[in-house]
Amino acid sequence: MNGVTIGRAAAFVGVTVKTVRHYHRLGLVKEPERDGSGYRRYGSAELLRLVQARTLAAAGVPLAEIGPLLDAGPALFAAALGDVERQLTGRIEELITRRDTLRRLADGDRALLPDRAVALLGRLSGLGFSADEVAAAREGWVLARALVPEGFDDYLTHVEHALDDTRFVALIKRGAEAAAWEPDDPRIAELATAMADHLLANPAHLKIVTGLQASTEAATRYELIALHGEERGSAAARGVALVETKLRAAGIRIPRAGTH
Repeated sequence: MNGVTIGRAAAFVGVTVKTVRHYHRLGLVKEPERDGSGYRRYGSAELLRLVQARTLAAAGVPLAEIGPLLDAGPALFAAALGDVERQLTGRIEELITRRDTLRRLADGDRALLPDRAVALLGRLSGLGFSADEVAAAREGWVLARALVPEGFDDYLTHVEHALDDTRFVALIKRGAEAAAWEPDDPRIAELATAMADHLLANPAHLKIVTGLQASTEAATRYELIALHGEERGSAAARGVALVETKLRAAGIRIPRAGTH
């Protein structure tokens, strides 16, 4: 009658009977022999081992590593715990990063864009661009940052400077209006000419177009960014194509689909 049943042992240790049996299956705690009545009795040695296993598991030690830890000598045990602590520290840092990301998500744009880009989106709103137009810019910038990360900071710098130019802002607003035009509207060609002429006359603004060119798969990445949200054959897509044609004719390198 020495010892307690599995139910009482589990209660004493603070785990479930199912957990105790799982520890047995993993070999973490040796299963006691049955007594004359057919019950397994857990003595102080088994209870101590259960407490040790439960404590290590609660600390985040993988179950597969608990057995060797419990069987190790003091020096090896201390070294192994040091490794576990480093792993836990890494996991904690990862969780903190995830938590911070969730907090940024609550702030909308800041989860996907740097503070500079968020500030620029605010400037667009202040300049009179509609919520839909600002949202389109946001999506395009998120895509640009992902596809051409090495050029994104410089791109933001070029946009910051360009937004100080009222002529450039007026052209961009006109381009946003053109999205509602028919693809064959003659005003599209006029607007494309005005935009291309402005870019050629202002090399700093031209870098907004030429700056986002990746070192690999440049044409594919450029096209994904330049035509994001625009249907093929739409007025906006035709306008972009006309501007690109005029810039290429002036000797400006603009990636073409199907080239690298």
